[in-house]
Order: sequence, then C-alpha cells, then structure tokens
Amino acid sequence: MSERGRAASRTAVLVCQGRAAADGPAAPGRFADPVAVRLLRVAERTPVDEVRSNTPPRGWRERTVYESVRACAEVVVPRTVAIDEALCARATGQLVILGAGLDTRAWRLPELARTDVWEVDHPASQKDKRARLSAGLSATARSVRFTPVDFAVDDLGAALDAAGHDPSAPTTWLWEGVVPYLTRNEVRATVAALAARTVPGSALVVNYQAPSARAAVGRQLTRVLGSSITSGEPWRSLWRPQQMAELLAESGLRVVSDDNLLALADTLGIPTRGRTSLRSGRVAVAESR
Repeated sequence: MSERGRAASRTAVLVCQGRAAADGPAAPGRFADPVAVRLLRVAERTPVDEVRSNTPPRGWRERTVYESVRACAEVVVPRTVAIDEALCARATGQLVILGAGLDTRAWRLPELARTDVWEVDHPASQKDKRARLSAGLSATARSVRFTPVDFAVDDLGAALDAAGHDPSAPTTWLWEGVVPYLTRNEVRATVAALAARTVPGSALVVNYQAPSARAAVGRQLTRVLGSSITSGEPWRSLWRPQQMAELLAESGLRVVSDDNLLALADTLGIPTRGRTSLRSGRVAVAESR
C-alpha cells in the first residue's frame, strides 16, 4: 500500500497498456499515442508487445493479462478519439483532468500548446506517474501542474487554488475512466465542486458507463478470474444518458453530445468482437450555460 493507505491505480496501468497496444494499427489518422509505452515498465510492456504482434501466450495467467490488454485497447481507441477531438475543439487555456492516471495528452497533443494542464489524482497514483515520466519526455502543453487530491478527504477547490487554477477564467474539464468507480453521491459532489469553478465558455467532457446486464456479468467474471492480475476495481455507479444529463443540468451544464463507444468504433472501422463495454461506455460533452 502507499500514501494514505492506498496503492497506485492498477486500472490506470491497464488503460495505458491498452493505448500502447493500439498505437499505430488502430484507426490510423484518428488515434495515436506514442507516449503511452514510455510510461510502462519493462514487465508491463510484454503483453503490449504480444497484443501488437497477435501472439497470445500459452500460460493461463499470461493469457488472461493478454486478453485484458487486448479488450482494453478496443475500448480506449474510440473513447480517446472522442475525447481528444472534444478537447482540441475546446482549448480554453485551462484544462483540468480529474483522475488523470497515466494520461498522456499533455505530452502528445500540440493543440494544448497554449493551455495550462492540471492533473488531479490520488497522491499515490500521482507519485507513481511522476516516477514513470522519463527525463527526456517534454510536455506539449504550456504547463503541467500535478495536483494531488484524495477525493474522500480533500477539497478539490482548495487544491486547485493552491495549484494556481483561475476559477474566473473558462476551463475545460476532463473526467475519463473514473465515474463508474465512484458512488452516486461522490459523482454528484464532484460535479458540484467543479461547477463552482466553472464560468461561461467552460465545458466538461465526461466518460461514464450506462447500465448493462451483460457488461456487469462479464466484469464480475473478469474480477473472479483475474482480479490479482487485472485492475480488479469494482464499478460503483452506472448512469443512463438522461440521468447524466439531469445531473449536469443541476449544476448549470447543458449536454451537447452523448455518444456510445460502439457507435464511435463503427465510424472508425474498428473490429469490436461485440464488446458490451463499448455499447455501455459513453462520452458526453456538456457546456456551461
């Protein structure tokens, strides 16, 4: 365990592996993440190389890791494309990434050259990420400000104030791969906290999961079979699009788009093998009123 009794996120590593595995062969011209592999440690790169070369290992344990990385790669490509395009269209000068994990956007998107980026994450996960950043990796964003926050005990607004975020200026907020792991009350509290620092011209890009019986069964099976080697972090809240729109409207945010990842994958020509997590996964964009 690490700071405040919690280890760095294993889900963040799996998602980074998925992006590294998909870099190049998936959706050329729309998806690319050459930075992801540079954040992975040597052992974490092995299943990435196996997925990229389509050479599944023989051992049961190794094969489970391989399938997890391959499935993750299929999910993160349409999700990343949708989010990247939404962010690049809304480069306000301030970007706050909630639950940043091993996000690479501040190091790979040239559209952020005039944007200050705040990466908000649990102290343990942020400490792990900073240890992974290679000395030769330069940010494309104007600045990157690491902002450690334990949402269970810390005040988001106070942490951002201390990190130099200007609540009177437009901000683009990114909330990717986090909502399902929070309770409904935690989601509501976080939306209220960011809305308190949101002015006209701001936007929120949020990734969340809608209810799906098949996805729930599949995720439970994955946890039972591979919780020791995959993320093993349970989902705590699922939202239907109307529920998410109503939640955001309570804080003065109007949803302007909300797409499921399967439809996005189809537009990119990505083979999906019927992944239910793609059908239930969504990316919504909301703008301040």
